Amino acid sequence: MHRFFVAAPGISGAAVTISGRDAEHIRALRIRRGEIFTVCDGAGADYVCRMTEVGRGSASAEILEKRASAGEPGVRCTVYAAFSKGDRPEAVVRKSVELGAAAVSLFISARCVARPDAAAQARRAERLRIVAEEAAKQSGRGIIPEVSISGSFEEAVRDALRTELALFFYEEERELALRQALGGTPAPKTVSIITGPEGGFEPGEAELAASAGCRVVSLGPRILRCDTAPAAALTCVMMYYGQFERVV
Repeated sequence: MHRFFVAAPGISGAAVTISGRDAEHIRALRIRRGEIFTVCDGAGADYVCRMTEVGRGSASAEILEKRASAGEPGVRCTVYAAFSKGDRPEAVVRKSVELGAAAVSLFISARCVARPDAAAQARRAERLRIVAEEAAKQSGRGIIPEVSISGSFEEAVRDALRTELALFFYEEERELALRQALGGTPAPKTVSIITGPEGGFEPGEAELAASAGCRVVSLGPRILRCDTAPAAALTCVMMYYGQFERVV
């Protein structure tokens, strides 16, 4: 079933009005009057709708049913990933959204190859927000996760520590495995995942994260690509806290 996000002002009583890029998408998909589709308000509620009118700049539908979005996990997990070159940031955002991340924040660390200036960051962030919206529609999410470029490594660590559990994934960590870091305490409501760039984190960055209060953990003996590590870490966290229990 096709899925669209519509902000609260577009949902009124028993009717929905869709405009902008989504209205153009409806025309491209050739959705006709009488067809059924889903509208999400971006706050966790889904509306099963029947199309009533398709115009050039907008579309209207009647609401048949309202229900809670099934695609939102019980733990709010934010992914902090070091900025990488090429189209890897898009892959990080797309997979993180599909796997249930509540937000994705990119940052610049010591070994980052790509170092966009402020103007380039703003342009890139806008593109990544579109990627997040597309991934949210495709994967049945109830929200469009926030995407930002936070700037420095220090900012990312500081922001991550606002959650109940901040996990810093470091390839040189030899003692604390992820399962150990997650075990022994009640399931948190908020978790942060911090992963590094192409060349990994500098030792001083790992020391700073640990001294600030992050749990420095290992993802195992293999070295993962910078666009693979966030997805692997997020999957492990979601699986541990039972967010994928219906598939195992």
